[in-house]
Amino acid sequence: MNIIGKKYYYFLLSGIVIIPGLISLLLFGLFPSIDFTGGSRLEISAAKSLDKNEILQLLRNNGIMAENVQLVDNKTAIIRTVPVDQKTKTKELGILKSKYGEITEKSFETVGPVIGKETESNAMKAVLIASLAITLYIAFAFREVSKPVSSWKFGICAVAALLHDVLVVVGIFSILGHFLSVEVDSLFITALLTVMGFSVHDTIVVFDRIRENLKKNYNLPFDVIVNNSILETFNRSLNTSLTVTLVLLALLLFGGENIHWFIVALLVGIVSGTYSSIFNASPLLVVWYEWDQRRRIKK
Repeated sequence: MNIIGKKYYYFLLSGIVIIPGLISLLLFGLFPSIDFTGGSRLEISAAKSLDKNEILQLLRNNGIMAENVQLVDNKTAIIRTVPVDQKTKTKELGILKSKYGEITEKSFETVGPVIGKETESNAMKAVLIASLAITLYIAFAFREVSKPVSSWKFGICAVAALLHDVLVVVGIFSILGHFLSVEVDSLFITALLTVMGFSVHDTIVVFDRIRENLKKNYNLPFDVIVNNSILETFNRSLNTSLTVTLVLLALLLFGGENIHWFIVALLVGIVSGTYSSIFNASPLLVVWYEWDQRRRIKK
């Protein structure tokens, strides 16, 4: 199987997956939870069927600054408002009881706007620091490799594959947030960091085999060495990802509602990470090498 020979087709497939998400990000952004924006979240269940537009209008007409209502099922709703105290929450429940009868409060939480902004800032720092640390680590780990590509290029290509996975996950959640009101919370950031770690782990396995084969088969063309290295680690990468995916599917089916979208983010990221490690990271090394070769010839 000539993966390197078809590398541009794989890059094109990545673009087809990423571009809709990027467009959604530019047009709609993400749908942040109160973890980032601050506010209150009240989850209720009722004996009657609930209507999210009706709840939103009912609360606003009675002076409750409701921002969004999300239906978990036809009798359970999550209501987001500006930060409210216990007194206002009691009033909110009273308004809902007057319309729907018996209402059960399932959960309630409030996050101040200052804490929300701090959480957002810390999340961005975590992603940036992780990316920088990964680049430096790979450059150090592959420091003995100088030909035909420098060690720091391994690090850059690993981070490029990592950013591919982040963009896939973030783009899909932007689309889900716009059409299904799926929130991005602190668990989502945890999922992103986990995906980054898994993606780099898979990529390093392939890169390490490239490093070994460069020493043993130094007389072979670089693209052949890279392609052979990918094929030698192909089954291992797929088997590792498959076992993780099966566990995540079980959690998705039988886990609680609170971690549902966290598991979805992990699933999307693991699948994307497996793809990028095989079909993006190493082929990028070859593209970079070929570009350097053409530049040297021109000089």
